[in-house]
Amino acid sequence: MFYILRHGRTDWNEEHRLQGEVDIPLNETGRQMAYDAAEKYKDIDFDICYCSPLKRAQETARIFLADRDHAVEIITDNRLHEMCFGDYEGVKNIRQKPECPVYLLFEEPEKYVAKDGAESFEELYHRTGEFIEQVLRPQLEAGKNVLVVGHGAMNCSIVNQFRGTPIKDFWKDMQGNCELLRVE
Repeated sequence: MFYILRHGRTDWNEEHRLQGEVDIPLNETGRQMAYDAAEKYKDIDFDICYCSPLKRAQETARIFLADRDHAVEIITDNRLHEMCFGDYEGVKNIRQKPECPVYLLFEEPEKYVAKDGAESFEELYHRTGEFIEQVLRPQLEAGKNVLVVGHGAMNCSIVNQFRGTPIKDFWKDMQGNCELLRVE
């Protein structure tokens, strides 16, 4: 079985700033969310966890998996970092700025064209697709319960590839912070 978890809240989440690859840590609310999620999902067994290299995801994974009956190995994989938004990382309220190229990423993803150092969907899908084929599918075929801890856009890319969701519906399965999704 495959589960995917989005990291807890950060100060930039609270400020509605686009995070991307900027390595923002969890805030106290985010840490509490991870503890609450750990309690809520304590009865789900995981054999292994793959995690983004960014602090907010790693701390979420450590808190989420800390008090389990058996230790769950957390393996960091660089392919699981958040989508890069280039020069627009740190910008506030991007969804209220139609003049910004990244606006389309959220409002009309099928029309999004990466600019100014941002990552394209093709690049995002290439790296996460490689992770799916090289790591995730072999673990699932071996009967493992796998947890992936990551980020909004990155998680959507994995879920969408698994489910065959078209780019126009990219955000359909967007998770809230510390929301666990079972993917079948």
